[in-house]
Amino acid sequence: MQLKLDNPHPWDLSIQQAKVLQVELASKVIIKDKLPDDIQYVAGIDVGFENNGKITRAAVVIIDFKTLEHIDSSLVRIKTTFPYVPGYLSFRELPAVLKAFENISIEPDIVLCDGQGIAHPRRLGIASHLGVLTGLPTIGVAKSRLIGTFKEPSDRKGNKSLLYDGKDKIGYVLRTRDNVKPLYISPGHKISLLTACDIVLKCTTKYRLPETTRWAHHIASETK
Repeated sequence: MQLKLDNPHPWDLSIQQAKVLQVELASKVIIKDKLPDDIQYVAGIDVGFENNGKITRAAVVIIDFKTLEHIDSSLVRIKTTFPYVPGYLSFRELPAVLKAFENISIEPDIVLCDGQGIAHPRRLGIASHLGVLTGLPTIGVAKSRLIGTFKEPSDRKGNKSLLYDGKDKIGYVLRTRDNVKPLYISPGHKISLLTACDIVLKCTTKYRLPETTRWAHHIASETK
């Protein structure tokens, strides 16, 4: 599947150029629900690095939203071209993700990304960056907090508390399993805060991570 990019840009950028581009792309992020009436397919992505960071490995998996069964997957390895700089990880990871999408036969209705959406200093984590690039609805599902303050949600699955950056609501801290560490959920693109949490919970079974993330990590690990 060749994704049609709504806002293509070069990847060979300096950190300052990347910062300017983040601000520009963040202005295009939509934090309202623009989803299909019937969601059928959800994608998950997993990105890792090999050979001391010289190779980027990206897995994309498609699962059935209703059954959470694996439908399709792709894994690619490409040369890493952007340095490791906190806050700019999407410039390092997305070229491989986009390449992996080329081998996917089904266009997803939503993409769950292992990383941040708008819960980012310039409101453009990997989920928001991917969403604005492709026009796909995206959600950031992060295992750790990048920015923001919150009150710890209670220990039962489904409980959540707002994540703030100053007065801005940038996501939710969501408990996806009883008595385990919460996840940090933030809208990427074309989805609201509450709907993002709802989708993640519907993709989560008895584990902390949603099945999208688990499947993508499984595909990446199995084929190393």
